[in-house]
Amino acid sequence: MHDLPIRYVEPVFRPPSEARSLILPVTDGCSWNQCTFCEMYTAPQKAFRARDEAEIEDSLRRTGERFGDAVRRVFLADGDALVLPTRRLLAILRAIRTHLPAVHRVSSYCLPRNLRRKSVDELRELADAGLALAYVGAESGNDEVLARVNKGETFASTCAALDKLGQAGIRRSVMILNGLGGPALSASHADDSARLANATQPEYLSTLVVDFPLGEARFRAGFPGWRPLTQHELFVEMARLIEGLTLARTVFRSDHASNWLVLKGTLGADKARLLDEVRAAIARPETAPLRPAWARGL
Repeated sequence: MHDLPIRYVEPVFRPPSEARSLILPVTDGCSWNQCTFCEMYTAPQKAFRARDEAEIEDSLRRTGERFGDAVRRVFLADGDALVLPTRRLLAILRAIRTHLPAVHRVSSYCLPRNLRRKSVDELRELADAGLALAYVGAESGNDEVLARVNKGETFASTCAALDKLGQAGIRRSVMILNGLGGPALSASHADDSARLANATQPEYLSTLVVDFPLGEARFRAGFPGWRPLTQHELFVEMARLIEGLTLARTVFRSDHASNWLVLKGTLGADKARLLDEVRAAIARPETAPLRPAWARGL
């Protein structure tokens, strides 16, 4: 990133599948930034602000002059670029098309709350202008879990946002946090997360394991009885989630660095195989192809 004519405010985050994308900050930080499990934008330099339009245009122009057709994908950073007004997003997408003509996919994180004031027609405009994929951190489909972690969303609000994106033709990548409900809410967390996915049929679904590199104090303030799930409990919760899924053509990934067991497939075609792999890890973890503890993290 240091070779790019773009101003980055560290730390910079992006989804694993955007490893080869140009990271283009159009905002700094996250406009909500109150989820107690998330430490991504808590540093003082990551206070939320929208980037100046002229700066974004200049960054794209200079990147295009230096790298031309080498850039094929763009990820709009930081935490929730879709908080910007549609007019501004359309201007950014036009600038990408002008200065980086080889780009074939633009993506962004998306908080469900950011779509409450955007109509399906507006989102369709963004899709037509090049926004192809939105990463939605649903985290859970269970309202009690969402309230405990101060997500600011509900099953209904997340469902509404995913439906809007789908109607507009923007592909959806939904993320669920394995273990977020702790032992007490594990079953309902798995069941309602499956219910959310079934209701919306996202194109992509992934799971990560909740983790706290900076400590759990902030999280525990709203969830005092919580404890992390053991490896065995995580696998049991994962099996329950997959059992409850009735998806037609959703690409499923549980291969983030935080996951003990790597799972990859398409649901529903690979549901039986994926369940067999999880159940084998439950029954005989010592023979399962698990990621070593030292290699796990966020």
